[in-house]
Amino acid sequence: MSLAPGSTIGINGGGQLGRMLAMAAARLGYRTIVLEPQADCPAAQVANRQITADYDDPAALAELAAASAVVTYEFENVPVAAAEALAARVPVYPPPRALEVAQDRVTEKSFLNGIGIPTAEFCPVDNDDQLTLALKKFNGSGVLKTRRLGYDGKGQRVFRNMETGGFAGTCEAMGNVPLILESLVAFEREISVIAARGLDGSVAAYDPAENVHRDGILRISTIPAGIGPETAAAAKDAAAKILAALDYVGIIGVEFFVLADGSLLANELAPRVHNSGHWTEAACVVSQFEQHIRAVAGLPLGSPARHCDCVMENLVGDDMLKVPALLAEPDVMLHLYGKAESRPGRKMGHFTRIRR
Repeated sequence: MSLAPGSTIGINGGGQLGRMLAMAAARLGYRTIVLEPQADCPAAQVANRQITADYDDPAALAELAAASAVVTYEFENVPVAAAEALAARVPVYPPPRALEVAQDRVTEKSFLNGIGIPTAEFCPVDNDDQLTLALKKFNGSGVLKTRRLGYDGKGQRVFRNMETGGFAGTCEAMGNVPLILESLVAFEREISVIAARGLDGSVAAYDPAENVHRDGILRISTIPAGIGPETAAAAKDAAAKILAALDYVGIIGVEFFVLADGSLLANELAPRVHNSGHWTEAACVVSQFEQHIRAVAGLPLGSPARHCDCVMENLVGDDMLKVPALLAEPDVMLHLYGKAESRPGRKMGHFTRIRR
């Protein structure tokens, strides 16, 4: 059963993704309330109301549940316990299980492998001795990552052709937290698929984007990706398999490495609207943000077809200086996030350049 117009959708998290979800919800006639500790957050500037409290504050969660017909979240580091507490009172989509899988890289890769989706090889690492053994297994090369809470390249260290030994202090330098060593992958390009699953189990997947990262941060997404139709279909099929296995509702982002033969290795999944899908607001009738609201509200999913090719680019830090020139360009859609302070590495907005 779909939500009636005028119903309130709760959003745990008030960053730019929550902002764009609130804007999409308003277009479909829904009200929004965001839970976010930062006052005047990007989402609160366009939502109907903000609860200013921590994401797992019990009283705030109870207030959010009481005010909402359904609750979603805008980032994958919302505490699982908070999502479960909400789910005991009100429908929560995507389901808390999706958060649980995505928040731990070992759990995530084990889940993917368990449903037949290949990934890079990996080893859990809890101390320097385990790191030495893991590097021996991967011939001295690999990417060491924190298992939890890493994003935009944070909490990572790359090893290349290093002698397997002498790593005393590495785990301490990484914060003495659970780690994972992933084998290096000789990939040709990185792509991502944005896909949605509705309450009725229907699935809609957007065309894959080809992504370029710098300093661990997504900078450019190009659509269409430079891949063959078989690879694109395989990526969409993998996303659909993930959605079904998690009994998912809403948008998911799935990142892949494309190998020389066109085969895929899943890199990670994001149980939310995704940066590499921002292009959909300029190049599709139904954006990923509207698609997510449609899904969690029980509405029919919209068409994921694009009406043009495009390139989306993030505005990070001092990239804000480009704004006047971008506004003077034809065929550019600009979206700024309402953040008061520009800092190095901080996403301030994005723009999508239409290719006619």
